[in-house]
Amino acid sequence: MCSGVFLLGAAGLLDGRRVTTHWAREARLRSEHPEATVDCDPIFVRDGGLWTSAGVTAGIDLALALLEDDRGRDVAHAAARELVMFLRRPGSQSQFSVPLWSRQPESDPVRAAVAAVQADPGARHGIGDLAERAGLSPRHLQRRFTAELGVPPGAYVERVRVEAARRALAEGDEPVETLARRLGFGTGETLRRVFHRRLGVAPADYRNRFRGTREPKSLGQGAAEP
Repeated sequence: MCSGVFLLGAAGLLDGRRVTTHWAREARLRSEHPEATVDCDPIFVRDGGLWTSAGVTAGIDLALALLEDDRGRDVAHAAARELVMFLRRPGSQSQFSVPLWSRQPESDPVRAAVAAVQADPGARHGIGDLAERAGLSPRHLQRRFTAELGVPPGAYVERVRVEAARRALAEGDEPVETLARRLGFGTGETLRRVFHRRLGVAPADYRNRFRGTREPKSLGQGAAEP
């Protein structure tokens, strides 16, 4: 977990392996272990029998993934509920989720644009629409938005919509096509492409994996309720 990957490196176990760690340790890991393929976007990575994770909470997600691999999904879901975890996250999820992956806006115009996107991710949020809300020209907003938040407006809107879609898929039964239209993706196919690009998984697979399941009768036996 987290900086524990350096112990694996010291033991000579990282040669040719894909691994992760906390984003703040990425540069050091790359420098000290060039023999490894370091990917610090996912919260945890499995490469064969080698598992590595980001920070402390990502270690909990990794532990639940280990439990699922050994005992099955129902047992892992029951353990997650016992830990009072809102959602058990996939390893492919980025370490930089909304609102952690971007800086906070510094000025009122950019703050107004951000607030509009977060309040209704599925609304029209083209650069012209956001510029009107911010009271700036589109070119001026593009420049200030990117400077203040570290990402351009279009990328920010897409990330907020992806986060909203993740929550909707995990918590409800809304069809993918309907959800895609409501959240501004336009079509289910567009949502699927964005999910594959950002999370490495299809929306339907994400829903099947992370929507709640019934609790097993016994964690020890791993038997699900009928």
